[in-house]
Amino acid sequence: MSEAEAPRRGRRRKDAGDARSAILRAASAEFLASGYDDTSLRAVARRAGVDPALVHHYFDDKAALFAEALEAPVRPQDIVRLALAAPRDRLGETIVRAVLEAIDAPATRDRMRQLVRTALGHDFAARMLRQFLVREVLSRIAGELDAPDAELRATLAASQIVGLLVVRAGIQAEPLASAPVDEVVRRVGPVVQWHLVGFGTVDTPEARGE
Repeated sequence: MSEAEAPRRGRRRKDAGDARSAILRAASAEFLASGYDDTSLRAVARRAGVDPALVHHYFDDKAALFAEALEAPVRPQDIVRLALAAPRDRLGETIVRAVLEAIDAPATRDRMRQLVRTALGHDFAARMLRQFLVREVLSRIAGELDAPDAELRATLAASQIVGLLVVRAGIQAEPLASAPVDEVVRRVGPVVQWHLVGFGTVDTPEARGE
């Protein structure tokens, strides 16, 4: 390798970093301008002044770009993977536990609460958060269940998850804000389960045949 080649290699790495940063800035602006559902990777590329292929090079999909643009400490594919790997009768509990662990983990707690408070303070941001959860987490899970009305089921489940985020991490209303994770999972998990899977899955004495 000649000495002349080294600066060019370094410059390429710098350019790559600049391009990635430009994409993230453009994504933040585009999501705020258009909302989650109406933002496309092509529109982000256009705003960033790069080829759309470069956006795909750095980010697998819109969900990954959204999560990184907002510096979200939780990736939707992780929750989807956990949920779909769980036993069907523990689906709701698995989703709720994953959300709670993300909210409460020391490494991510402050960022999660900041994101939720931001959404609370801006109707548009709150709507975008709901769109994101419905589209990238719960619709994907509901779609894999091969159940009727998957989109409605996903939206209903999202209403529970968003409410949990708002009360526990946003306004931090007691006693829910400090309730043990296992207790919240036991109470909210069956409700999410019922929305996603249907009747007969809520943990009640009747459902258990008692």
